[in-house]
Amino acid sequence: MTQLINKHPEHMNPLTSMDLSREGAYATVIIVLPAYIFTVLCHLLLIGTIVYNRTLHEPMYILLCNLSLNDLIGISALVPRTLFDLMFEYGLITFPACFLQAWIMHTYGGGTFLILSVMAFDRYAAICHPLRYHSIMSRTTLICLIASSWITVYVLIVVLFALTLQYPVCRREIPFYYCSNVNILKLTCATDTTVNNVYGLFITGFFNGVVVFSIVFTYTRILITCCKTSDSESKSKAWHTCGTHLTVFVIYEISSNAIVLAQRFPNTPLMLRKIMGLAYVMVPSCLNPVIYGLNTKNIRAKRNVQGRQCESLNVSPPVTLYVVDDLNTANCVKWTVVRSKSTDTESFRTIRGPEAHFT
Repeated sequence: MTQLINKHPEHMNPLTSMDLSREGAYATVIIVLPAYIFTVLCHLLLIGTIVYNRTLHEPMYILLCNLSLNDLIGISALVPRTLFDLMFEYGLITFPACFLQAWIMHTYGGGTFLILSVMAFDRYAAICHPLRYHSIMSRTTLICLIASSWITVYVLIVVLFALTLQYPVCRREIPFYYCSNVNILKLTCATDTTVNNVYGLFITGFFNGVVVFSIVFTYTRILITCCKTSDSESKSKAWHTCGTHLTVFVIYEISSNAIVLAQRFPNTPLMLRKIMGLAYVMVPSCLNPVIYGLNTKNIRAKRNVQGRQCESLNVSPPVTLYVVDDLNTANCVKWTVVRSKSTDTESFRTIRGPEAHFT
């Protein structure tokens, strides 16, 4: 796939190939293309479900929409281009297109970390402060958290690429099969890239530090809250709602750190670095809609079944009331009220404890 530079148009930059045989390239396309199509469809379905189902217009699912949109943009910036190069042995890209791909890839990485951090705070507020959850995670607060996350990513990435683009470009062959800030920096005439390297490590540490701190803090508080209640059902539902978030975090943390370590150690086999570069985007993006989608599907099914049961019993949909016996969330009382349309009578189901938020 790699071609001689002097045979390329001057405005095109050759990408380093994946060095696969013809059979290996076709096998990669056969595996990756269906996975990409499946991922895109799952993300679109998940986003559409949340957008059009008003019962899911809650902070957790709005944040999930942001995460899905981020995954969708990230995987679409890498996979179609890589598959095209594999199938047609093209391996050329303009510098603006290379810059755009690198920008999206870095934004995808930083955005995922900060969105996961906000989701951790949302879970903390829901489980540890269920009575004040809607006041803590109000619409204004949610918009501020989401906007500040994206603005922070944007500012940090602008500075990262500004430090790179200050140098004139002296080379044309990109030393990898997709573009990143490091690969663009290798095209420049820079002889001393200490500032670039230090800043690159800084933002990597910043994103990782924010998400790790938020996970450790929030899950420690959640664990303490769950230990204080003796209700096993409450504990089970609390850990279930956190389990999906924690799973996504672990998957992304492993995949992102794997590619960073592979790039930092020059002795890492080149083919392994190339595989990790593709897996960094493919694995989290493929698994996220499956992990979260199952939870969303169950909620929709539960609400649909509940609605059908109300119609068959000739009763109005349940109305949930919250009564505060004490400032301690364990003393929260949830009353589910069902009024019969035919007899005009009411029945009550009372549950005590912080599980009121999860049922």
